[in-house]
Amino acid sequence: AGLYEDFSDKNSLISKISLEQAKILAPKIEGGMHVKLKSCIDACENGVTKVHILDGRVKHSLLLEFFTDEGIGTLVG
Repeated sequence: AGLYEDFSDKNSLISKISLEQAKILAPKIEGGMHVKLKSCIDACENGVTKVHILDGRVKHSLLLEFFTDEGIGTLVG
């Protein structure tokens, strides 16, 4: 998974978001995803150039994110 514009709409996955956009979106996100996004922001502010939010329960999620055009998660950075 990753960030969604509308979590109830699985077709609204945000595949890429800038650090600035993530900072604007973070206060609007609730629950566990808020913590994940805040951690991504903290990492990017401390030298990490980009972070991927993926669903670790999906088989081969890292490979699907890196080696497919559409990806399956959200790139922050």
